[in-house]
Amino acid sequence: MTILSKILIGLVAFIHIYIVWLEMFAWTTLAKKVFRKVPAEMFEKTKQLAGNQGLYNGFIASGLIWSLLIGDAHWSFNVALFFLSCVFVAGIYGAITVQKSIFYVQSLPAVLAIASIHFMK
Repeated sequence: MTILSKILIGLVAFIHIYIVWLEMFAWTTLAKKVFRKVPAEMFEKTKQLAGNQGLYNGFIASGLIWSLLIGDAHWSFNVALFFLSCVFVAGIYGAITVQKSIFYVQSLPAVLAIASIHFMK
């Protein structure tokens, strides 16, 4: 895996660590500014659901970080591809169901990282 691939995977992991913090610890404060299409009164009502979502985003970030720590190139590639694909699909779903900007924040960096691990060996 190239340095660029590792940087892109690290970027996607960092985005998901930020999402973990946002959904688990700042849902009723900062998240209102990020998710502007969600009515303000829904944040307190959905705090536990957002925390659960945040936990899943933590698993994604952990998997991406794990892919960077694996010594075997074949396994590192496969683990990275799996977690990046999960991010890509989740970003598309989020863009369709919540707000379009999720595509640019999640799916686009993931697809760039996928392209880099495939074509920059």
